[in-house]
Amino acid sequence: MRWHLRLALALLAMFSAWSAAAADLDYGLQPVKVAADTYVFQGANEDFSFDNGGNIVNTGFIVTEVGVVVIDSGPSRLYGEQMRAAITKVTDLPVIRVFITHMHPDHFLGNQAYDDVPILALAGTIDGIRSQANAFTDNMYRLAGSWMRGTEAVRPDEAIDEGELSFGSRRLQVIAGGGHTPDDLMLLDHATGVLFAGDLVFHDRAPTTPHAELDIWLRSLRRIQALPVEVLVPGHGPVTRDLHPVMQTRGYLDWLEQTLNTAARSGVDMAELLYTPLPGEFDALSVMPAEFHRSVSHLYPQRERRELPRVSN
Repeated sequence: MRWHLRLALALLAMFSAWSAAAADLDYGLQPVKVAADTYVFQGANEDFSFDNGGNIVNTGFIVTEVGVVVIDSGPSRLYGEQMRAAITKVTDLPVIRVFITHMHPDHFLGNQAYDDVPILALAGTIDGIRSQANAFTDNMYRLAGSWMRGTEAVRPDEAIDEGELSFGSRRLQVIAGGGHTPDDLMLLDHATGVLFAGDLVFHDRAPTTPHAELDIWLRSLRRIQALPVEVLVPGHGPVTRDLHPVMQTRGYLDWLEQTLNTAARSGVDMAELLYTPLPGEFDALSVMPAEFHRSVSHLYPQRERRELPRVSN
């Protein structure tokens, strides 16, 4: 019977350790005021890891007279729950809408925490989540471990088009962009000039490209430059009061597009391309050269197929 006792004690120790670890899973979310009644939870400018629990994303909320508008719900159920709790420390008003900027998991896997609230997104985002939700969720479990416990993918329940919405006296402009993913939503608050740009804009971090169309993305960035932006909230990286992150993202994507196309036309092998020297202007970007290497794997095969001559039988 001794082995039964040892087994029971071992299981008890494992359960105690699991419980203690679960109790320590605190994202430490602190809302930072970036404009009148407008707040951001800024994530780490890193890659996903067990240490950060997937909290590498900027989410936010706007307090209107009629309730709270949330922009993106974060990378896990736990994040969404802790985000919602942090909002209650700012206002007693209820959350009345959640906008999801695009289909990547760090932006929508907190949706479970808002199951009593309409969750809105562009149609392409809803389609992307529908088709890839399981893969997204499985990957986040591998990358963030225990932080993801209990997380399931919940699709936005309402498709929205580009246009203007009013919440009390607050006029919010929904802008439909694309290029980072097939559909990328931005939200511009006319009262404050705050633009929640989603992952169309990265600041001091190399952009991610698993679903990117670079030419479309660059057009979206040029559109941002024409907007009346006073405060820019990028999807990743620090909030600014200028358009420097737009130019930074555009500069990197321009270089990436040119580098990939030139290599494909020259017949450069992918393995050789991975050793391309990176311009010094990109030294300040975090998650480099890893993101460049991932972009080569995401984007280069298509360019090779486009440039290589067809051989007929």
